[in-house]
Amino acid sequence: MKRNIVLIGMPGVGKSTVGVILAKVLGYQFIDADLVIQERENRLLREIIAQDGLEGFLKAEEKANIQVAEEAKKAVIATGGSVVYCEQAMQHLSGTGQIVYLKLDYDTLDKRLCNLKGRGVVLKDGQDLRGLYDERIPLYEKYADITVDEKNLDVEETLQKIVERLKQ
Repeated sequence: MKRNIVLIGMPGVGKSTVGVILAKVLGYQFIDADLVIQERENRLLREIIAQDGLEGFLKAEEKANIQVAEEAKKAVIATGGSVVYCEQAMQHLSGTGQIVYLKLDYDTLDKRLCNLKGRGVVLKDGQDLRGLYDERIPLYEKYADITVDEKNLDVEETLQKIVERLKQ
């Protein structure tokens, strides 16, 4: 069995929220990869994006996630939504953990998210949430070992589904 559980999905699906509780339930460590990036760079995500651009941010994200994958043991890792653009990081993460894709339909996600830039969401020039969603969904599906559709589920129900799927 792989030693870590890696949560992927769009911003706002609850990777960090579910991840903290999942780690408690399993007796695992919890790692928020976005916080690791901020700590390594000594800047907020949105500052990294503003100062270094999209490519600079993705390089920082790739390095941080490779480090997390190599060092984490028995951890639930909540990744940033853009980690799926970092092929090397995804290879490392999937080599050491089961990839759980938290899937949420566009309309629900659109209601949850209001300030994408303030959250440090990686957007290309002129890209909106719909474009980002359509671009990333195939990548999440490509890397997922387990997909949990969160439609109409609360945090507890999502957690229950993940635990059930991990036991299979």
